[in-house]
Amino acid sequence: MNKKNLLCLFALCVLASVPASAQRQLTVQAKKVGAVIQPTMYGIFFEDINFGADGGLYAELVENRSFEFPQRLMGWNTFGQVKVNDQNPAFDRNPHYVSLYDSGHRDKFTGLENRGFFGMGLKKGMKYNFSVFARTNGQGNARIRVELVGSDNEVLTRQTVDISGTDWKKYTAVLESPRTDARGLMRIYLEGRHGVDLDHVSLFPGDSWKGLLRADLVKDLKDLHPGVFRFPGGCIVEGTDLASRYQWKNSVGPAENRPLNENRWNYTFPHRLFPNYYQSYGLGFYEFFLLSEEIGAQALPVVSVGLSCQFQNPDENAAQCHVAVEDLQPYIDDALDLIEFANGDTSTKWGKLRADMGHPEPFNLQQIGVGNEQWGPLYPERLEPFVKAIRAKYPKMKIVGTSGPSPDDKDGKQFTYGWEQMKRLKADLVDEHYYRSPQWFLENVTRYDNYDRKGPRVFAGEYACHIDANPASPTGKNVFGAALSEAAIMTGFERNADIVHMATYAPLFSHVEGWQWRPDLIWMDNLTTVRTPNYYVQQMYGQNPGTNVLSLTENKQAVTGQDGLCASAVVDKQGGRYIVKVVNIAETPQQLAITFKGVKSLGQGDVISLHADNPMAENTIEKKNNVVPRTAQLPAGAVNGNVLTVTIPANTFSVYRIAF
Repeated sequence: MNKKNLLCLFALCVLASVPASAQRQLTVQAKKVGAVIQPTMYGIFFEDINFGADGGLYAELVENRSFEFPQRLMGWNTFGQVKVNDQNPAFDRNPHYVSLYDSGHRDKFTGLENRGFFGMGLKKGMKYNFSVFARTNGQGNARIRVELVGSDNEVLTRQTVDISGTDWKKYTAVLESPRTDARGLMRIYLEGRHGVDLDHVSLFPGDSWKGLLRADLVKDLKDLHPGVFRFPGGCIVEGTDLASRYQWKNSVGPAENRPLNENRWNYTFPHRLFPNYYQSYGLGFYEFFLLSEEIGAQALPVVSVGLSCQFQNPDENAAQCHVAVEDLQPYIDDALDLIEFANGDTSTKWGKLRADMGHPEPFNLQQIGVGNEQWGPLYPERLEPFVKAIRAKYPKMKIVGTSGPSPDDKDGKQFTYGWEQMKRLKADLVDEHYYRSPQWFLENVTRYDNYDRKGPRVFAGEYACHIDANPASPTGKNVFGAALSEAAIMTGFERNADIVHMATYAPLFSHVEGWQWRPDLIWMDNLTTVRTPNYYVQQMYGQNPGTNVLSLTENKQAVTGQDGLCASAVVDKQGGRYIVKVVNIAETPQQLAITFKGVKSLGQGDVISLHADNPMAENTIEKKNNVVPRTAQLPAGAVNGNVLTVTIPANTFSVYRIAF
């Protein structure tokens, strides 16, 4: 397929080409400072899809570590005399454990092995922290041998652990891998004739952030400079049914006693089926709040409004599938208790739990989402009592509602109805979602120009440009052309920062062997991560948000796609510079003369550019740097007085930063 046809695929060929010699005159009103850009403007959204938590961000290498999957030994291979038990367990909410008994013969062995999530990623020189809760189940002391084994079945390293007494205790060991292997495994042998009971068998890489999260993924998030972090979903907040919804209270306290939850995505796509996809809750709300602090983002937790997924549960089955309005109090209490967990004094029940977990200081939570992408009358009638209760107890807490799963009324009046109801209930922000084509993104650069400025503010809570309507399609990849379309619509976010207060791309993570939905912002395997072209668009905005909007026009009109150009401008008062973002979706370079009206002269500057000749270009595990931003000083003569003259190449997103 040639380049012209690829451009047609992205609906870019409809844009007029502009001769490079036709200089375009843009004007920035440098002294007329506009709307404040919220610190939450550009952020991230986490949902446990595509093995984003267990097997992804959560660094635990052992699958089904507490033997609580419905098939108790799923994820484990056993040999010899191994039995699953639940008598006198170590943990009341995770009652199952395994018992290892003498094999009965000198040359037979008892033990078990775990291959983790698509294998265990082992790195040369890395130390791995093993832990287990154990006790003897017979006379005398016992011993186990723990091994890290390569994909070729070679034993790489081993340690022994002595176990004494019939009371449950935690035991630890450290194993160092002598080589790198993406598909290793862990094997545990019973040594000697005395049996043991084992529970919560765990293995973490030694470099894990706070001993919990994959260090490389945390760095990927931190480098985005996100302003807001929405968690834990998404559809998992709703659950396929209410029993499988994400319950934050189950995700706090000691990790070994957090009960297993069925992941709403484990069977949603039959052709991408992962029946072993569960949530250990090891990555829970406490960890989400800690991560928010680490990456410098305001936390935005989302709680259930009492509706299970409406896609999977038709409205006519409401009585069987959803919580009746008069029975919502436990759900409302969960929302109020969550705020107390985040912000409450240590004398309160949930504030004390936070302190007991290691964070006596409040997390300074400022906002909460209630419901995900619900629609129709079922949602506002349930949201209303939440709003009343939260406003009464926490009047300064911002409440985020939703306008449903669609960004328009093409499928009925759901979107308009949702906004009307959010205005009636006086929600602070309304969460809009759009997974749409490149053409839709380009046509919606002006989307927020005429929004009502007196109502709630906008949260573009889930968006991504899809080149294929089916998110489970093999062709729905993270390609440069899609990222360029996202950069274009984001100039519209920026120009309308008075109404758009938050925006988060979705989904965030995907394992290369465990994906169910794509495109996704960051891809990973067991050893490394890949930053997509879409990631770099988000990063270029997140690292250059500015403090206030500046008017940027051409012929007194906002630059919203005319002749293939979209642009916006901000001032960064703290950094002492002007920042102009320009997206050229035309097939030819464009020369720009940008006049900064109101100033006599400009300082020096630089430009960050993201470009690819092929709109289908992507970054992969093998070629991570195929499409990456490049930073360069502005060429000599580019700045003349208060005019910046530059040429932006075809198919390019550029950020110009000029000192004042």
